[in-house]
Amino acid sequence: MTIAIDFDGTIVDDRYPDIGREKPFATEVLKKLIEERHRLVLWTVREGKLLDQAVEFCRERGVEFYAVNRDYPEEERAYNRHFSRKLKVDLFIDDRNLGGLPDWGTIYEMVHDRRITYEQLMEKYSEQEQAPLRPGFWSRLLGR
Repeated sequence: MTIAIDFDGTIVDDRYPDIGREKPFATEVLKKLIEERHRLVLWTVREGKLLDQAVEFCRERGVEFYAVNRDYPEEERAYNRHFSRKLKVDLFIDDRNLGGLPDWGTIYEMVHDRRITYEQLMEKYSEQEQAPLRPGFWSRLLGR
């Protein structure tokens, strides 16, 4: 899948124009999605130096985006007869989602399983609360 990801409030706490503290497990999940061959597009309001800082923040943590504020790396507005500001992606991950931003473990599960909705995931968790305890999602994923 091609996935657009916001920066401020999604990967990091929203402290725009500064860079906030990284959200728990954000870059770990992004790296896992890249490993699974998803194309990640950084889709943010940041431009110029502020955008460069966001890209570098992610790069330092091992997250390299397929494209930044465009559909594909070499897209240029002047040479694309069908240019649109609306990205052509399969999924958006943004803190401005209706209902807010789930934690990054939940986001990973929804993307990885592809067919599971947030509602279905919440039903699954409520059923598990009644079942005997087992290692948590991150412990299982990271083998800890």
